[in-house]
Amino acid sequence: MESMKVVDYMDRQPVLLHASMTLAAAVEKLLAQKKLGAAVVNEQGMLVGFLSQQDCLAVMLKSTYHCDLTANVSDCMRTDVLTVTKDTSIITLAEQMLQAKPKIYPVVDQGKVVGTIDRNAVLRAINVSMAHCYLNPA
Repeated sequence: MESMKVVDYMDRQPVLLHASMTLAAAVEKLLAQKKLGAAVVNEQGMLVGFLSQQDCLAVMLKSTYHCDLTANVSDCMRTDVLTVTKDTSIITLAEQMLQAKPKIYPVVDQGKVVGTIDRNAVLRAINVSMAHCYLNPA
């Protein structure tokens, strides 16, 4: 099971946001792609933050009282982002997900975002491994 790697289950075409985008545009992108969150990158594709639906919800809820959503992604994104690499073991990531609460992690290679992986993909990977155990008992 340690041979299962993030690279085998990651989303290779992740939604990427830019800090200067309006929050409204970012929300539209997340909803259109049915994503729980997205990496925020600079012009070179380097990770600078992460924006989750929860981050958006907090700001949007406050803005509904005054009908004045003027925030940008940079106003709402987190900059202390937990990441993984393509070579991270699925088991290691699953154990990390039990401790930390992010549902989605950017996959980075030398600081550049090359994909994302979420809890659903990790669970799918473990399920495939478990099915293999039942088909080939020791």
